[in-house]
Amino acid sequence: QVQLVESGGGLVQAGDSLRLSCKVSGRTFYRDVQGWFRQSPGKEREFVAAVSLIDGRTRYTDSVNGRFTISRDNARNTVYLQMNSLKSEDTAVYYCAADSDRFSISTSSTDYDYWGQGTQVTVSS
Repeated sequence: QVQLVESGGGLVQAGDSLRLSCKVSGRTFYRDVQGWFRQSPGKEREFVAAVSLIDGRTRYTDSVNGRFTISRDNARNTVYLQMNSLKSEDTAVYYCAADSDRFSISTSSTDYDYWGQGTQVTVSS
């Protein structure tokens, strides 16, 4: 059974940092794209960042570019999201996801096959 388990969320103040982790078990995603999405109340789930496990290519949504960094440790089957200079608008449930079907990095949640349960990030202003 494939499982993606997020950790690292919490309550922080604006300007602080957090690092989210996503541990994958049940299969080896060495050819996949792994990404992070987020969803806040009343809004659609939105793409945050993703990384290719093959060659390390990354992609970010504009609002986090320069503040967030996605990275992967293939040996540990873990993907990280380092979030710096957090803002109140970053408050959301953050989900880890994996796309096993394509080489390109998609920003559409419908292209991702596997999902974690989510971890809450709350940034107070």
